[in-house]
Formats: sequence, C-alpha cells, structure tokens
Amino acid sequence: MPHTKSAKKSMRQTAKRRIRNRAAKKSIRLQVRAFQQAVKEGNADKMREELRLAAKKLDKAAAKRVIHPNLAARKKAQLARALNEKTAAAAAPPKA
Repeated sequence: MPHTKSAKKSMRQTAKRRIRNRAAKKSIRLQVRAFQQAVKEGNADKMREELRLAAKKLDKAAAKRVIHPNLAARKKAQLARALNEKTAAAAAPPKA
C-alpha cells in the first residue's frame, strides 16, 4: 500500500484510468466482432456501417493513447481489406 499522499493519489488515478481503458478496449472488441458478424452475413451496407463505427472507435482510442496509433491503423487496414475482399467477391461474376 502507498504511504505518501502523492502515491495514494497516483494509485486512485491509475485505478480510474485502468477502468476507462478497459472499457474502451472492450468497446473496440465488440465493434470489431459486430463487423465480423456483418461480414459473415454478407450484407454490404451493414459491413460498411460497422467498419465506419469500428474505425471511429479505434481512432478515438488511439487519440487518447488507450491503444497505440499503429495498432489502430493496422486494425483499420485489416477490416477494410476484409470488406474489400468480400465486396469484390460478391461483385465479380462467377468463372465458368
């Protein structure tokens, strides 16, 4: 346990930050899962909307340094690639 007044305050601040960071990360994971579910369903409009929301949450978390900005960029690129592959496969005519 902390002994000094500043150490006690630091401990309180750390606890608050940890709760806030965990909530933000959980929110990102849920949004990414929602996008992946939309990809499975194959609904292009829903995929685009879920990607937009996921990118927004990733950007906000990166701006607040909850996650590293490169992680946010990498995740957004992975999700966009999944969307592009799915929409390109649906738009391409079947080969005979």
